[in-house]
Amino acid sequence: QVQLVVSGGGLVQPGGSLRLSCAASAPDFNIYPMASMGWYRQAPGKQRDLVAIITRGGNTNYADSVKGRFTISGDIAKNMVYLQMNSLKPEDTAVYYCNAVSGSSPNERSSWDQGTQVTVSS
Repeated sequence: QVQLVVSGGGLVQPGGSLRLSCAASAPDFNIYPMASMGWYRQAPGKQRDLVAIITRGGNTNYADSVKGRFTISGDIAKNMVYLQMNSLKPEDTAVYYCNAVSGSSPNERSSWDQGTQVTVSS
């Protein structure tokens, strides 16, 4: 069972910054190593969408709406990922979820935290 602990989030004014952190733990990461970690978000009435992802090899991918403003970083081998969010806009308001993909097909598993609220408002 993978456990994800997220910190950060909260209320910030437009143009401000926030940093999210996610730490994953599991007793069997030596058998099912982390393949990628990422951040998703879900605004009220909308589907959950990818924000940013980083792979074990260091490759990153971002949603177009956050490119140039958000930066994902971390040490996947140590099961840690961060999301630095700058120049925040009201439309960034959502519940943000950390996702961890460990193992490999056919034994790949995807784990989620319970979500953390990010509110951008004056």
